[in-house]
Amino acid sequence: MLKLTAPTLATLTGCAMIAACTNLPNATTVAAVPAVPQRTDTSEYVIGAGDSLSIFVYQAPELSDQGITVRPDGKISMPLVQDIPAAGLTPPELANNITQRLKQYVKNPVVTVIVRSFVGPTDRQVRVIGEATDPQAIPYRNGMSLLDVMIATKGLTKYAAGNRAIIIRRDAAGKETEIHVHLDDLIHDGDLSQNVRMQPGDTLIIPQTWF
Repeated sequence: MLKLTAPTLATLTGCAMIAACTNLPNATTVAAVPAVPQRTDTSEYVIGAGDSLSIFVYQAPELSDQGITVRPDGKISMPLVQDIPAAGLTPPELANNITQRLKQYVKNPVVTVIVRSFVGPTDRQVRVIGEATDPQAIPYRNGMSLLDVMIATKGLTKYAAGNRAIIIRRDAAGKETEIHVHLDDLIHDGDLSQNVRMQPGDTLIIPQTWF
């Protein structure tokens, strides 16, 4: 895979600074597509399998754990609290559930949950496949744009047909919509009209150029 050159990184960073000062455009196709996530509040991070958590119990260090990984079944275990569901919950929701479990052992427990590394549930990820320098699944965050995704995946390879890229978006009923985006114009020319706002569950496909 081709690593980004300094000029390309500078272009990406410059575009990101401009985008932060402007409202993100919405492609005409996007406007008609219902939001994917089940939650109405997308600003709060949702825990997923593989996430690493720090759990603090105030004045009870023997119950605290700074390195709990959410298992593939979506649950965690800690002293006095075994097999408690974590995936699909926000950190405050999980903290509240742990608090309720601990009340039978600890008087007035105060629990704090901090996410140390982020994976998130699959329906809260943005997946990038094809000719990105570092294709991967990225945890969705509120306000994420296409430019944010390209920065996270370190731009395009030299074989990428960036202007033929497609975002696949599924609505709540599972119906797919294709959103055509011009990544070359966005990255190399700073065309912010292509800086589409992403949605949880989006898949960005970057094809290979035709020789």
